[in-house]
Amino acid sequence: MRPAYLFAETASKFDSRIEVVKDDMRIDGKSVLSILTLGAAQGVEVKVEATGPDAEIAVQALGDL
Repeated sequence: MRPAYLFAETASKFDSRIEVVKDDMRIDGKSVLSILTLGAAQGVEVKVEATGPDAEIAVQALGDL
């Protein structure tokens, strides 16, 4: 399974809003297309932010991924 799809699929399991930040770009972490347009290759540092009722669990799950 492609990493972008796996990330979006995992993020979609949560009710919280999930965003991925790279440099000055902020995208919807639940959208495979948005993740692909981010251009984050292996080794590139990104930040995962979540807002909502299960935000803490979502960030933890995505970080473990």
